[in-house]
Amino acid sequence: MNRFLSKSLCIFLALSVSALASAQKFDGLADTPAMGWNSWNTFDCDVDETMIREMADAMVETGMRDAGYTYINIDDCWHGERDAAGKIQVSKAHFPSGMKALADYVHSKGLKLGIYSDAGNTTCAGRPGSRGHEYQDAQTYAEWGIDYLKYDWCDTENINPIGAYTTMRDALYKAGRPILFSICEWGDNQPWAWAKDIGHSWRATGDIYPCWDCAYGWGSWQSLGVLKILDIRKDLRLRQYAGPGHWNDYDMMEVGNGMSEAEDRSHFSLWAMLNSPLIAGNDLRNMSETTRKILTNKDIIALNQDPAGVEAMRYIDAGDLNVFLKPLANGEWAFLFLNRGDEVLNYTHDWPFNLVKDDLTGRSIDFNREIFTWRDLWTGDKGDTKRNLKLAIPPHDVVVLRLTPVK
Repeated sequence: MNRFLSKSLCIFLALSVSALASAQKFDGLADTPAMGWNSWNTFDCDVDETMIREMADAMVETGMRDAGYTYINIDDCWHGERDAAGKIQVSKAHFPSGMKALADYVHSKGLKLGIYSDAGNTTCAGRPGSRGHEYQDAQTYAEWGIDYLKYDWCDTENINPIGAYTTMRDALYKAGRPILFSICEWGDNQPWAWAKDIGHSWRATGDIYPCWDCAYGWGSWQSLGVLKILDIRKDLRLRQYAGPGHWNDYDMMEVGNGMSEAEDRSHFSLWAMLNSPLIAGNDLRNMSETTRKILTNKDIIALNQDPAGVEAMRYIDAGDLNVFLKPLANGEWAFLFLNRGDEVLNYTHDWPFNLVKDDLTGRSIDFNREIFTWRDLWTGDKGDTKRNLKLAIPPHDVVVLRLTPVK
């Protein structure tokens, strides 16, 4: 190799290394878990610009925006074909005004617009994926005004997930528009071990299904009910991998999609305690007042959005009774008592007997030495830890308490 070519190669490699070193995800987009809405659970592939506009309107009118919900996310099937230059197009039949106009409308409501793609050649519904078009697609999303990208994992045979998700992360960063990056490979490749610096959240489980404790088969894979998702990774202690800017995602919520009020309340409370992104999946335009009150319970949302960013731990696992504890900022704690069973659960919690220690944070409570007041975040009832807590928890329901130390 001559000296000129050698020098040129060195310069090229130096520039390449520099570019790789500067590539990163956007900071500050998910200091707390994302909150929003996604089209898939209710609408599947039946998406169009009119419905998305109406959903943005409903998010404002129902008070969800004021409760903290920010993103209106279009899932699979918005796609048209790629043009001659390879640029992805929207479906002209379903989005005749174009994605930029839709983003402008959503932004005018004080909300943000999310979109969907896939690391493979095709999406899960067979639309064009982003494989080989990552930088081109990221630039297109930026031009459209997109704020959130859910990136799926269908049609990815022989693709390395770390490389694929890193490539799209770098493409988004190069495009220059801050876009929250939601990794969706269902936990198949243990993303909690490698995705902290790549995405803002990663799916820890397979897809959700609107049932309490079931699995719905789709041939080679299953959708999972609330308890199935709650349990599937419990032995891995995933909470150690999550925190501000990088969250375990237990999938979009099914609140308002056919479960009972108690099950919806439990589902919402658990997702909040686990610091999962709170992404609603119901039809916001016609939800019941009961559903609206569950989704906009600001006290439960505050647990999810707590600045300490600590995912809850399963403290007691005793048959139908599960108790989850979540350390909060300012020395507070959240306690969730879950009745998994089909009968009323009568339970007395002896505070002094049940000492608390969280190895992850190093925090502990000795109720013999410390007194806390508590407030029930669903009923408003109040008490303190000087007396035993006597509960009668209905089937599939929860009691959620916020404990504040007495100074």
